[in-house]
Amino acid sequence: MGTNNIKILICDDSILARKQLADVIKKFNDKVDIIQGRNGAEAVDLYKSNSPVLVFLDIVMPEKDGIQAVREIMEDDEDANIIIVSSVGTQNQLKAAIEAGARDFIQKPFSEQSIEKILKSYL
Repeated sequence: MGTNNIKILICDDSILARKQLADVIKKFNDKVDIIQGRNGAEAVDLYKSNSPVLVFLDIVMPEKDGIQAVREIMEDDEDANIIIVSSVGTQNQLKAAIEAGARDFIQKPFSEQSIEKILKSYL
């Protein structure tokens, strides 16, 4: 995985969760540009202004939750690759996120292997 100018958006209200995920991604591909947001509203705005190839999105966030952010991003780009990364998602929330257009789900705490698998699948 060595392509330049690949943008990945990480959106989570926890700065620690964003840093951990960014560190793992950089371990597998240090050429990616990582964009970070703190809530669903930022996720939508950052997606529209940066066109990342991959989005890692928490479900439970302030201002706008991950499910609503998935819906809005998919309205703008039906080919968006959105991966839900969450620890508190209920089955109903996960189902709603997938129905809204999310491509996959990773349970927190995540393993490096689960992130590597996603990166290999989508990059």
